[in-house]
Amino acid sequence: MKIVVGCDHGAVELKAEVLKVLAEFKDIETEDVGTFNSESVDYPDIAEKVCGKITTGEADRGIVLCGTGIGISIAANKIKGIRAALCGDVFSARMSREHNDANVLALGGRVTGIGPAGEIVRTWVTTEFSNGERHIRRIEKMMALENK
Repeated sequence: MKIVVGCDHGAVELKAEVLKVLAEFKDIETEDVGTFNSESVDYPDIAEKVCGKITTGEADRGIVLCGTGIGISIAANKIKGIRAALCGDVFSARMSREHNDANVLALGGRVTGIGPAGEIVRTWVTTEFSNGERHIRRIEKMMALENK
């Protein structure tokens, strides 16, 4: 599995920790699309870089980070084909994969601690979509909203 990771200036430190956690998994390849320092950047640009890799098939999933995770998750969800979930706990991370087949995880660099973020990421990357009929039906309805 390939996971592309990107953040704005508000989450550079947490992104580094996320990349360390992902390195624990031998079957995960990562790509870091920035930003790489604390100079101000616009999170919609980062969301577009990460999600573009997913929608073109260059990556399977993505992780996006900004100060709270809110802005970048909203931006990511504007991109057709993306199901970004802002998760601040392990249960939400698991449900975002099992029930919603989220292909992007959003985290907040100023609100999520390093320890909890690591557990959230580990859960999110190891949880499979349940493929239940009700979940598939709901995802199809959700994705159809992009065309309205």
